[in-house]
Amino acid sequence: MNRYTTIKQLGDGTYGSVLLARSTESGELVAIKKMKRKFYSWDECMNLRELKSLRKLNHANIIKLKEVVRENDHLYFVFEYMKENLYQLMKDRNKLFPESTIRNIMYQILQGLAFIHKYGFFHRDLKPENLLCMGPELVKIADFGLARETRSRPPYTDYVSTRWYRAPEVLLRSTSYSSPIDMWAVGCIMAEIYTLRPLFPGSSEIDTIFKICQVLGTPKKNDWPEGYQLASAMNFRWPQCVPNNLKTLVPNASSDGIQIMRDMLQWDPKKRPTASKQFLGQKCLFCILI
Repeated sequence: MNRYTTIKQLGDGTYGSVLLARSTESGELVAIKKMKRKFYSWDECMNLRELKSLRKLNHANIIKLKEVVRENDHLYFVFEYMKENLYQLMKDRNKLFPESTIRNIMYQILQGLAFIHKYGFFHRDLKPENLLCMGPELVKIADFGLARETRSRPPYTDYVSTRWYRAPEVLLRSTSYSSPIDMWAVGCIMAEIYTLRPLFPGSSEIDTIFKICQVLGTPKKNDWPEGYQLASAMNFRWPQCVPNNLKTLVPNASSDGIQIMRDMLQWDPKKRPTASKQFLGQKCLFCILI
């Protein structure tokens, strides 16, 4: 790691800390993630989900892993440097984003996500903090520590993603979810980019489900039978709520924008659209009208 000069610490998480550094060879700024646990062999490193996914995912809207270094049993991921994340970008705003900017941000997120899903992974932890930016003009999906392969076998852990962006099937403790959980998170993020406020800021898993019911209305049993089975298994009683008009909650969104959020925020994961090129192209007029 003597090829890099550390400038400052950017963040500290459960699994690793992130440092801003400069290459002594090229002068380029990089972000170095130093893993907290030790690694005693390369085989051990190669089994990391984060590394497995990042080695396969090379796309303009996915953070670029430049190199992996194992030194003195410490593991370092060297990433391209991005100056901020979407949470910081929203927090620093004193006025709402114009819809043209929101279209551009959403298009980039969906392009990156379509690529992730196409290559057989789902992210499981999409939130504004994990979307890195160079202003609203360039957005990249980052932090693949919880990513899973679509073909990997359930059961999965129920504790994934930050609660406010967690899909209802995960809140209800399903162990066999898949890529539609990412689409739900993107729907939540999209509403937040419009209003600069989280859509479902629950204080617990149950409170988050209540907040979703207050916006979407209580699902009918024949609309999402699996959801009722999950609720029954954990003795959860649905509150009786009528749907709120999303346009009232997100008044600065166009009808196209409202429709896309409604599509992504479907109770039943099977009814959510995919992030595929078809969704980005023919169906998503909102995204291509940039």
